[in-house]
Amino acid sequence: MPHIAVVGSGPSGVYTAQGLVRQDRVPDVRVDVLDRLPCPYGLVRYGVAPDHEKIKSLQGNLRSVLEDERVRFLGGVEIGPALPPAGLLELYDAVVYCVGAAADRRLGVPGEDLPGSWSATDFVAWYSAHPDAVDGGFVGGVRSAVAIGVGNVSVDVTRMLARGATELLPTDMPRAALDTLAASEVRDVHMVGRRGPSQARFTTKELRELGGLPDTEVVVDESELALDPAYADTSGLPAAQRRNVEVLRGWAAEPPRGARRRIHLRFYLRPVEVLAGGDGRVAGVRFERTRPDGHGGVTGTGDFEEVAAQLVLRSVGYRGVPLEGLPFDESSGTVPHEAGRVLRDGRVAPGEYVAGWIKRGPTGVIGTNRPCAKETVTSLLDDLGDAVAFVGDSPARDPLSGLIAAGARPVLWDGWRAIERAEAELGRGLGRGSVKIPDWEGLLGAARGS
Repeated sequence: MPHIAVVGSGPSGVYTAQGLVRQDRVPDVRVDVLDRLPCPYGLVRYGVAPDHEKIKSLQGNLRSVLEDERVRFLGGVEIGPALPPAGLLELYDAVVYCVGAAADRRLGVPGEDLPGSWSATDFVAWYSAHPDAVDGGFVGGVRSAVAIGVGNVSVDVTRMLARGATELLPTDMPRAALDTLAASEVRDVHMVGRRGPSQARFTTKELRELGGLPDTEVVVDESELALDPAYADTSGLPAAQRRNVEVLRGWAAEPPRGARRRIHLRFYLRPVEVLAGGDGRVAGVRFERTRPDGHGGVTGTGDFEEVAAQLVLRSVGYRGVPLEGLPFDESSGTVPHEAGRVLRDGRVAPGEYVAGWIKRGPTGVIGTNRPCAKETVTSLLDDLGDAVAFVGDSPARDPLSGLIAAGARPVLWDGWRAIERAEAELGRGLGRGSVKIPDWEGLLGAARGS
């Protein structure tokens, strides 16, 4: 009976588990889904904005896989010095690493580390109640903020900065974050991209949401849009990009409404420095104006502009983090692989696989993880079926005992259900729906009944 470990319980990990147990090529496969956190679902729980209930409802689909009798959730298990990849492989017939891309990409400009300059992932982790999050006092004393980047994460943080307490109250946002955002004095949010609107990475659905926020207007400068070679004639653009440009064109044509908050969508501006004020904190960002270079990129013009801000959120992409004991390609931020099979020194490493962002890089949407996981599962099943690597060497004992011997204290599915009940109770006490527990002590206490 092959017993497989899947490390990571986000979409790529759960889709991998699903592919392993819902196939008929290799019978009686059992899967343990391991996660460093005591909670499953990865970025669906800790990365999707709290006001995106439809996307968060995907947890129901992931739950159905984790509740399969052939799948076991083991939270609170960290791969590291006490349990390195080599030790994990001794406990299982194969291990699939679905550990995502946890780091943010840097801007590489002076002032990037000033107080008040954060990665968007830090901000998202805070309002999503990730237990590792730091309460950085993000919006204290802030009237103007800059979000650098024009992808969906940048749209999310821009929208959250402009949201009012009334719209956030029905969400599962932790109380401290809700109270802080409710008291926010942010009036202007500038979302800035170095390229043009036809090259922006946000989806039209996300973009349109900015125009529906109460007492908020979207400000777009048509002269910036017109720099895009595709602006005058969008017929050659893919449908998604064409819709984005049409939405932006509509906003550019609207007269000012004098709303309480303003979202400024800016294009063809490249950050060159985060500026400090007299108190040593962020006071603004200096941008260089860019222009299309004729080859799909941009070039600097030598013209500069400063945007005043007391908060800067960098959202220019994610990056994979090395896992000690696994090979890692620093240039791509991924684990080298061949159709999902981990490569060590250019050779297939028997029994080790990858799926998701750590395999292909931080690209695509949640659904992109399905075909990615399918490819890896196919490789793993081929190896199991052909007995190339390890079939027949299954451990005689339950791997759980080996994990415990290595010092892990796994949170099983019942522990996760206890966390859910505690969060529902917390919400009832606040007159809200379920509210996330934001700290390790609270999560583990709920899981273990203490």
